[in-house]
Amino acid sequence: VVNVSASWKDLLDTLDLIQKVPFMYGAVGIHPDHVGELNEERLRQLREYCHRDKVVAVGEIGLDYHWNVEPKEVQQEWFVRQLHLATEEKMPVIIHSREASQDTFDIMKKKHAGTTGGVIHCFSGSAEMAKEYVKMGYYIGIGGVVTFKNAKKLKQVVQEIPLESIVLETDCPYLAPVPYRGKRNSSLYLPYVAEEIAALKGAAAEDVVLQTEENARKLYGL
Repeated sequence: VVNVSASWKDLLDTLDLIQKVPFMYGAVGIHPDHVGELNEERLRQLREYCHRDKVVAVGEIGLDYHWNVEPKEVQQEWFVRQLHLATEEKMPVIIHSREASQDTFDIMKKKHAGTTGGVIHCFSGSAEMAKEYVKMGYYIGIGGVVTFKNAKKLKQVVQEIPLESIVLETDCPYLAPVPYRGKRNSSLYLPYVAEEIAALKGAAAEDVVLQTEENARKLYGL
């Protein structure tokens, strides 16, 4: 399990968890809703945390224009600075993008493409954009949403990109797959995601599990 940070408290909790739980690894970064918590000193600390044992990525970072907790310019500034940090520390990134698809893509292409790679978490864009990200060397994160009947766009994404470019996600505690939709999510529900991807790909669920595990190991250097 790669446990992903959002707020500064989450980040500290993640660092604690990965020391206690043998199968857990961590990502350190500040979500766009929480970039108001960042300053120069914390950015310096974030760099130090990248060197901790079992820290495997910078994230989740990005843009969120749905809630707009922080002004867009502030979100973009700290997004770019965390991207630069990841590049300098040679770590993959976990990218959050909500109602900000084009701005996220443009920044990724201009500021990060061809460097350390990463995953576009909880992908919600078009199949065309997913293919562009794949060309740029990124993985597409697929979670419980793919099991929803109304997730036609995401199902199309899964059908049109190679299995070698997909990683499985939970986004726990959110976005539990059918038949647990609306309940607290758990990594235990990942088989439902794998089965839906298998159905869309005309593949065996076991092959989806094996390939996406290999993808995740490659992505995070595990």
